[in-house]
Formats: sequence, structure tokens, C-alpha cells
Amino acid sequence: MSNLLVGLLGALLATNQPLAVSHSDSKTAAAATTAAAPDDPVEREYQKLLALDDATQATVDQLIRDEEAFNAAGATSPEGLLRDRILVRFKPVREAYEDFLKRHPDHARARLAYGSFLNDLKEEEAAREQWEKARQLDPNNPAAWNNLANYYGHNGPITNAFAYYTRASELNPREPLYYHSLGTVVYLFRQEAQAYYQLSEQEVFDKALDLYARALQLDPDNFPLATDIAQTYYGIRPPRLDDALLAWKYALKIARDDIEREGVQVHLARLKLNAGQFDEARGHLNLVTNAMYHELKQRVLRNLETREAEARGTNPPPARATSPPGDQKQ
Repeated sequence: MSNLLVGLLGALLATNQPLAVSHSDSKTAAAATTAAAPDDPVEREYQKLLALDDATQATVDQLIRDEEAFNAAGATSPEGLLRDRILVRFKPVREAYEDFLKRHPDHARARLAYGSFLNDLKEEEAAREQWEKARQLDPNNPAAWNNLANYYGHNGPITNAFAYYTRASELNPREPLYYHSLGTVVYLFRQEAQAYYQLSEQEVFDKALDLYARALQLDPDNFPLATDIAQTYYGIRPPRLDDALLAWKYALKIARDDIEREGVQVHLARLKLNAGQFDEARGHLNLVTNAMYHELKQRVLRNLETREAEARGTNPPPARATSPPGDQKQ
């Protein structure tokens, strides 16, 4: 683990006082820096457009939940019906965005929002075009850089994701999302990161962890971020067991409910198992009672029993080879 993350997790585990907190959404924060006066007629129209988008999205979300409940009850809808219903709901929103942008082609925030709308519809290339126009119109808007970085992170070239997340964080250094996302692509695309940053593999691991640390410092109560950090250690070789335990202990501290806490207990059991601390591993598993973890708990428990038997030297000997039926030895 990098010294930055070691120190941060140690400090956060030692106190309940957060170092700093930021829960802002990157698009909202970026838009707020460039928003027009609320009494501006174009701004009022834009806000109505966003409200239409949000309301329609809420309606579509309900359609999806209803369909899931319908299927869970054993019924089935004709193939493609749900998608057709969704597209019908979204058609007026698309038309409203296109009409607004036809009349206000230089409205960067509308292009940013329309790109997100298109991306939700899986029209990724069309979304990229809108975000690129937004970036060109307002190059100081970090959300445009972030959204484009998301696109390049999925579609390549990955070096664009490195550069664009970095630029987003430079424009808004108080937004944890940008450091979190950059840390993830650095970790996932290690070979590309080694070439881009001129680092060794271990240095790339440290860079990803440093980026995660910066995100966590800004948003120390973010449980998904904390678990992303802890999960990273499964892919680091050679293993950094002590650092992984520290990361999972912090995730346990900020877990928000029993389901999250029990999920962390399973991970702690796996780590203690790998460290040969069998009694402690079993203690963590005993705290897992939710049915959703039953299969995973049993898998770890079986591994634990196997490792304990190996450590005691009580594994049954391999079965002796026997001759196939009808085979005779002289």
C-alpha cells in the first residue's frame, strides 16, 4: 500500500472525525459553476428540460420495476415490449433536447445533459459527440472531461481516459469521483498505465492506491469507494495482506447496514484464512447470518476446513490405484 493510503486509513480508523467530506455529483457541481442567472429565460427553459428528463426517467424506472415484479410472479411479456414502451416515453425528451439545441447550439450544459440522456439509451457514440461539443464550448467544465473519460475508459483509447480524468480533477480538485475513476482505470489497465506514466507495475499499483486515497480523503464515508480500495488487493502481486486487512477493517467501520457489514466479514474471513489464522477466520464467518451470503459463506468454510486439515496433516491419503474390471495381474 502507498504511504499516503496507509496513513489515511490509519488515521480514519483511529477517529470518527472525517478529514473532509464531499458528496457532490460531478455534473451538478460543474454545471453550477457555469449556470446562468435563474431569471434568464433560456436558463428557465433549460431547467424545464432537465425536469422533463428527470420525470421521464422516474417513469421509466417504475416501468422497469413493474416488469420485474410481473416476471417474478411467473408472467412474461412479449419480447421487446418493455423496450418499445421505454422508447415511447423517451421520444418527447429526445425531441425536446434536439429542439432546444437547434435554437441554442452553444449551450454547453444542455449538450452535456443530452449526452448523458443518449448514453442511458446505450447510444454511446452519439453521447460522445455531444460531450465533445460541450467540452469544446466550455473547456473549463470538468464534467465534460469526466464523461468523455468514461467513454474512453470503455471504448479506448485508454490513454485518453488517463488524460481526461486527470484534467477533470485539475479543474475540480475537490471532486472525489474523478480520483476514484482514474484510480480504477490505472489499476485495470496496468500495462497501458506503465507505458503512459513510465512506471513499474508496483509503482502503478501505488499510483492507483494514491488516487483512491485522495478520493477517500474527500469522501471518507463512501462505502463503495472503500470496498473498491479493499478489493484492489486481490489483484496485487505479491500480496499485501496487512494492507488489505487494514482496508477491509475501514470498510467495516463505515458499512451502513448489516448486509454490508456481513459482506465485509466474508472478505475478512478469506484474508484470515489465507494468513493461516483459522480461528479468526471462523469467527468472522460466524457473524455472517444473512441468507444472501449462504453459498459464499459455505464455500469459504469448506476452504477453511481443507486448510485446517492440511495444517494438521490429517488429510486422507489418496486412494490406491485399482486395476480396471477384468484386468488380471500375474
